[in-house]
Parts: sequence; C-alpha cells; structure tokens
Amino acid sequence: MIDVHNHLLPGLDDGARNMDEALAMARQAVDDGITHLVCTPHIRPGRYDNQPEGIHAALADFRAGLTDASIPLQVAAAAEMHFDLEIITQAQSGSLPWLGQWHGKPVLLLEFPHSYLPVGAERLTEWLVTRDFLPMIAHPERNRDFVNDLNRLEPFLDQGCLTQITASALTGQFGERVQTCAEALVDGDDVTCLASDAHNPTNRPCRLSESAAVVTRRFGPERAQALTRDNPWQLAAEHFPG
Repeated sequence: MIDVHNHLLPGLDDGARNMDEALAMARQAVDDGITHLVCTPHIRPGRYDNQPEGIHAALADFRAGLTDASIPLQVAAAAEMHFDLEIITQAQSGSLPWLGQWHGKPVLLLEFPHSYLPVGAERLTEWLVTRDFLPMIAHPERNRDFVNDLNRLEPFLDQGCLTQITASALTGQFGERVQTCAEALVDGDDVTCLASDAHNPTNRPCRLSESAAVVTRRFGPERAQALTRDNPWQLAAEHFPG
C-alpha cells in the first residue's frame, strides 16, 4: 500500500517529535503492508512555517535513519498546505510543494480548518483548477461544515477537486458522524484515496490495512485496491523513479 498523507518527518509540525518516534511509525507502516510514503508536513503560516529546504533536509535525515535501522520503507516528501490565499502567489512563482501528478496535472494537498469551511474556499480551488492545478482536499469527512451538510462538498467535486479521507475515520476513531460521512463519500465514489494522516505511534499510527478491510467488506476488493494502491501510486509514482 502507498500512504500519501502523514506526518512522519520528525520535528517539523505536530507529528513525529524526533527520529525515534518517526522510525517507530515507519516500522508500524511496514508491518501494516505499506511500502511507500509521501510525507506531508503541515505548512501553515504563523504556526508551521516550513519551507522546501527544511523539508528536504528532514527527508534526507529520515532516509538515512531508515537505512541505519534497516527499515525497508521508501519515502518522499511534499506538504499539507493549510488554506491561505498566499497559495495563489506560490502557484504563480512555482514554489508549491506538489503531492504528485494526476493525469498529467500537479496535485496540491489542501487542508481546510476542521471547524468550518472558509469564505472564498471555492474561489481558491476554482482558480487552481482553471490553471490545471488539482487540489486534493484533505480529510473532508472531518470538516464540521461538510459533516453537517455533505452537499457543500459538491461544488468542489464538480470543479474536479480530488479528495483524501483519513483511513481511521472508517473505523470510527473520530466518532460516528465522521464515520458516516466517510462511508457516504466512499459509497458515492467521491474518494480518490485513503491515507493514514499519521501523527504518532500511539493514537494516530501509520496504518491503512484495517480501513482497507472495511472498504473490502462494504464496497469490494477492487475499491479497496484503488483507494490504497492504484490511485495513491498514480499520485506518488513520480517521487519514486525506478
């Protein structure tokens, strides 16, 4: 399986605090059947002011740590961009950290606040889509406005936005309403991929298999493979040449 949203790079955000914790999550990932990871540290101006140089340095250190610990996990890095109109400036300058490619178009992992849908969200995503950049909306099933009215996601889907749901939402970790929302998205074939959104080895581990099993039981093995292998690999393949 391939995980395209997680916070394993140590010391950059609210994910892994140090290398030991990052390696512990990497071992969990391998044990769970995950072979490739695209690490996506938060970029949130004023809180997580990560820059490409720092992310690439942390990735190099993490890869060295994996090699030293003999953990057979392939890793790359992008970022999870918090909603901010500065994204337009970064897109124009070519400095956005792309998650990968989808049918030849660069994909941005875009996070909205959990508690509301920002004013102007649809205008930002429309601006990106009309310039052949594809937003992938991170964990819409955990956004309160979408949970309260899933129809509010429709304009984004109509624009062509991709979606990623948190794997453990399907197993009930975030509550019944979030689980119901996640199930409805999968049932409607409105999900591009599952991802762990792992933050730590205890209550937010790097696991996909339990949720893949849920999808297999409810929607069939082909859907589970698409959400955990085929679609994530299409996104991430450019990070892992050869």
